[in-house]
Amino acid sequence: MRNFLRLSLFDWATVGIAGREEPVARIVRRMVRETAAASSGATLFGGGCASAAMAALANGAASHALDYDDTHFGHIGHPSVAVIPAALAAAETAQAGESVFLDAVAVGLETACRIGAWLGRSHYEAGFHQTGTSGAFGATAAAGRAFGLGPERMAEALRLTASRAAGLKSQFGTMGKPLNAGFAAEVGIISASLARAGATSAPDALEGAQGFAMTHAGNADATALAGLGSDWVFPHISYKFHACCHGLHAMLEAARNLRAEGLMADEIESVTIRTHPRWLAVCNQREPETGLQAKFSYRLTAAMMLSGVDTASLKVYSDATCMRGDLMALRDLVTVQPDDRLTDSEAWISVVAAGKTLEAHHDILADVDPVTVQQRLRAKAATLLGFRNAGDLWAVVSELGSEQKSLVRFLKLIGSETGRVGADGAFAP
Repeated sequence: MRNFLRLSLFDWATVGIAGREEPVARIVRRMVRETAAASSGATLFGGGCASAAMAALANGAASHALDYDDTHFGHIGHPSVAVIPAALAAAETAQAGESVFLDAVAVGLETACRIGAWLGRSHYEAGFHQTGTSGAFGATAAAGRAFGLGPERMAEALRLTASRAAGLKSQFGTMGKPLNAGFAAEVGIISASLARAGATSAPDALEGAQGFAMTHAGNADATALAGLGSDWVFPHISYKFHACCHGLHAMLEAARNLRAEGLMADEIESVTIRTHPRWLAVCNQREPETGLQAKFSYRLTAAMMLSGVDTASLKVYSDATCMRGDLMALRDLVTVQPDDRLTDSEAWISVVAAGKTLEAHHDILADVDPVTVQQRLRAKAATLLGFRNAGDLWAVVSELGSEQKSLVRFLKLIGSETGRVGADGAFAP
């Protein structure tokens, strides 16, 4: 668990620093800065401070602004962008130590994933965005742990969250989607703070006849909570190594493997992709014309990968890429087929090239060597932040928990306008 915890902290900080100047991040940061003096409160991505709740809101939105953060398919959501902002703001304002902060992140991430699985796919299919709903419960658990809540107060905090947890898939494609993550983080701080102050709530607010699960199309599957406290489900996390919809990633990894075997784009005669039917309504833009549409296109991203385009780079998802003649020609050789025998984390690709048929299958939830994951996340960070900046960030995250003021340096990295600090903890030019 601890290895994946550091990887998720590193990835969360990477996408948050990279996303701090996205429009939604700037709008929220400008708004929350007005709630506190610049020298007080909790640290914001890009500089300044605000109250713990407002900082959690701003940092949650900023870290999900690029939609390049981790995903847990057990509850179909992005846990880190809801949980870590709440844990960090609570730990900073409570002046908790690094070990407490790391424990808060671990507890919050596990809670979000467990609640998400407990609610089940019926909750997601009904239109609820799990990042905002189960993420809010995870954020509350994280904040409560950082604040030092005991079992009774923590239970009250989670029950209070049932009245505030929210997030809709209808917000996808708008600023509302990253704000779902920010709202979840904010709710976590508020619910934990209210419980700490003595607020109470209905005992059956989660599982009662009019509780959260029943009123939000949840399955309330008790088996999803089996082993809680001893077994960890969060490590079954999937990190994004391509700057596009996660539904495309299994296909892109399979295509990447074929290209690594020597497949040449100019020899390709046809490409067939099989994927779970769910993704056809999400990321099957047949002829994308904009960079945003490109992030949701099996055909174009397959052509990009098979042509050697760096799909980890944000810059390649552009209108110009959509209009590239060679990519359009290869895109039109791609056929996408639904296959309900595959899980939603799998894809299969078949390429006919130079008269030969090459095939590859990939499951993004298959066991992956943590060392390999680390290498790819560091490469992703170097693409987004620059090699030196990514190295600085990795060094700080690696030291968290040593009680040697690593958390202070971590906060300075987040609050730096450049996303960098020097070895002595001072802002780097």
